[in-house]
Amino acid sequence: MSEIVTRIADSVGISPEKAETALGMMLGFLQREAADGPVARMIEAIPGAAELVAKHNGEGSGGGGLLGGLMSAIGGGGIMGLGQQLMSQGLGMGEISTLAKETMAVAREYAGSDVVDEVVASVPGLSQFV
Repeated sequence: MSEIVTRIADSVGISPEKAETALGMMLGFLQREAADGPVARMIEAIPGAAELVAKHNGEGSGGGGLLGGLMSAIGGGGIMGLGQQLMSQGLGMGEISTLAKETMAVAREYAGSDVVDEVVASVPGLSQFV
């Protein structure tokens, strides 16, 4: 997983520590929001992804303050809730966009385009970011 985290950190222009947290939050979001079968196959295919989700699944890691807490309480806040959580970690919109695209590129390499396309299609609004 460190190789993947380093790749994402370099692509996004952030520290490996921040990349690890952001990647874990993004994968955790997908695990909660995407269709169960495809997202499980995707996470299983990426080396170390399950452990990263367990460590940084977006729950209780900053959460975006009061607004993020309220959005989490009413069902996670969808894609906008994830954006708020990532911004609370210090990422800007450009960095979040690059993170999303690079995460999906990594997922395609390990899980295949068909699985990733199923995951993206199952999350409302995600396709416009990846």
